[in-house]
Amino acid sequence: MSGAGELGDIGFGYRPRAPYACDPAKSRGRLFDEVESPTRTPFQRDRDRIIHSTAFRRLKHKTQVFVAHEGDHFRTRLTHTIEVAQIARALARALRLDEDLAEALALVHDFGHTPFGHTGEEALNDKMAAWGGFDHNAQSLRVVTRLESRYAEFDGLNLAWETLEGLVKHNGPLIGPDGQGLKGPVPRTILDYNELHDLELGRYASLEAQCAAIADDIAYNTHDIDDGLRAGLLTIGTLSEATLPARLLEEVRALYPALDPVRTGHELMRRQITRMVEDVIATAGRNLDGVRPQSVDDVRAAGRPIVTFSAGMAAEEKQLKAFLFAHIYRHEEVMRVRAEADRIVRELFDAYYADPRAMPDGWREGLDRAEPRIKARHVADFLAGMTDTYAIKEYARLFDRTPDLR
Repeated sequence: MSGAGELGDIGFGYRPRAPYACDPAKSRGRLFDEVESPTRTPFQRDRDRIIHSTAFRRLKHKTQVFVAHEGDHFRTRLTHTIEVAQIARALARALRLDEDLAEALALVHDFGHTPFGHTGEEALNDKMAAWGGFDHNAQSLRVVTRLESRYAEFDGLNLAWETLEGLVKHNGPLIGPDGQGLKGPVPRTILDYNELHDLELGRYASLEAQCAAIADDIAYNTHDIDDGLRAGLLTIGTLSEATLPARLLEEVRALYPALDPVRTGHELMRRQITRMVEDVIATAGRNLDGVRPQSVDDVRAAGRPIVTFSAGMAAEEKQLKAFLFAHIYRHEEVMRVRAEADRIVRELFDAYYADPRAMPDGWREGLDRAEPRIKARHVADFLAGMTDTYAIKEYARLFDRTPDLR
């Protein structure tokens, strides 16, 4: 029993899929050749490498919306990631795709996020403006191709081509027919890797990647409401301002008129996830009927995403995002914490850039002689990998002051 075909008979992942799904038996391989696992497909192996990485463990102490010490029950970047993975697998299963690839992409999609969520990313992008900026998606690629140092024969995790393609392009192509970036310049990290291992930046990613991308939207659109209710920034009453939760709230109240607010919120959330997932599955089915892809290559060449919301759900989802932006992401309490977090990241960057010896062993060697671009990127790598708790600890060590993030 040494071949993938033989093991497939026992259920090691080489099972029938739709013709437009990614087939692990036909993977385009890895940058560094490796002997295939006798018990796992390439995509299962990628998922396992992602879960066992240092970057994955750090997600447990990285902010989603609310800084971790504000309460034990708020989502962190890790719990958000697990919720995304669950939804991505459900979508992939319904569409007869490779569930392991969809799960791997969901688990790795936030590896490049800084401490303190998007606040940290914006601060670091500003600090890196002279050297190409900072983009969390490009940083995720940097983590899995360079910064993870676990294996004897290569840097990074040496993930399969399909996993890297999905990581980089899960939100769509990066370059247009003219070779220019569709949303501004393509980050240098992505372009450099692409020269070694062409990820076809002008084409769409697999349906598995599209499932992971829309699962991310479904997860945070729902759990940010839940966390907003828990934090007291939202009330059940204010949810009537957004069409989708307002309609679901009517259903819950009709069924359970005396239900307490906590359970009412949970009943609303579970219905919202269900409705959005069911909408995506139905819409993707119609899109597949229109495109009729006979291979994953047809998916990449389709010229449009296939795993999408319906027009009606897309409009409601857009309105919901605007609602969350107004009531949570720009709430005065959240903005106060964000301002302090922004200052922490900026001042840490300045301190490390001015004196790389302030960084620990393994990070500071040779930087005192490095050109500014290399030194700045090295500092950004160190900062981006920090958890919230480590960033706060480092700030207190360097500046003898404990930040007030409460």
